[in-house]
Amino acid sequence: MLFRKAILIIHGFAGGTFDEEPLARFLELNNNFDVFMFTLPGHESVNRIKNKYTDWIDESEKQLEFLIDNGYKSIYVVGHSMGGVIATYLATKYKEIKKLVLVAPAFKYFYDKDDKLISVIKKGNLLAKDYGYGTIAGRMIKASLSSVKEFMTLVREYNNTPKQVFIPTLIIQGLNDNVVPKSSGKYVYDNLMGMKCLVYVSGCTHDVFKGPKTDQINNIISDFLKHNLLENKVIEI
Repeated sequence: MLFRKAILIIHGFAGGTFDEEPLARFLELNNNFDVFMFTLPGHESVNRIKNKYTDWIDESEKQLEFLIDNGYKSIYVVGHSMGGVIATYLATKYKEIKKLVLVAPAFKYFYDKDDKLISVIKKGNLLAKDYGYGTIAGRMIKASLSSVKEFMTLVREYNNTPKQVFIPTLIIQGLNDNVVPKSSGKYVYDNLMGMKCLVYVSGCTHDVFKGPKTDQINNIISDFLKHNLLENKVIEI
């Protein structure tokens, strides 16, 4: 195990491991990695999320420390949406994290600062464009007003963490993302302190790992994690 690398994948708000499962399967089958996923507190069922944002942080730290305690010296963290914000924070705290992949990191999102909180929920049609109405119905049921507020607090609390990240980081941002705008990926890219690459994906929504360019995205992530082929640049595929 001392020579193996672990990948920890963190899903987004009102989502679950099912969102990133295609990537996890790809990395397990095509690379010499041990891939770990977990479900954030409150996201286990269709019941409304009632957790504090600190519960999501605490559980993420617990999962990472479990890997460290079991002998992993090199850990790569992949964070999707809100998971990208959490992953960025973890990278500022744990030296065992050697690489970071941020997929549509939700440092900015479709909520506008001048909106009332209730409008976040009412903008579900934007989410439906990315996930489909059948899928988004269950997510909206889970996303109580209090949980949305906790999500917003988490983003606000850790908004400056990219400025404290010095490890190689790959950012994937869909250009058709109706949830996290492309300005979010650019914000992260502009503020990271280490080697970095921002990949804009045309035709890609927030549901990154189930779109038309899933295979291409998986290969880009895999190449980065295996070979660290990274330049400070912004590209579009």
